[in-house]
Amino acid sequence: MTHNELANALLQACQRRSIMLATAESCTGGMIIAALTDIAGSSAVMDRGFITYSNEAKMDMLGVSAATLGAHGAVSR
Repeated sequence: MTHNELANALLQACQRRSIMLATAESCTGGMIIAALTDIAGSSAVMDRGFITYSNEAKMDMLGVSAATLGAHGAVSR
């Protein structure tokens, strides 16, 4: 399955379930939300996207604690 097909499938699944979608990205620099919003009709399920590259942005915008970042680093599963 291509990235575009996966993005379409995700948007369709959200629409079927009446789910609004938000993304929180770091290393991808917004590529995920760009792929999703490039699809016509995505605004029906897209709510917002956060690109939080710095640790400060992760803490301020997403509520990631300094302890979590200290224990696991900024890039981890």
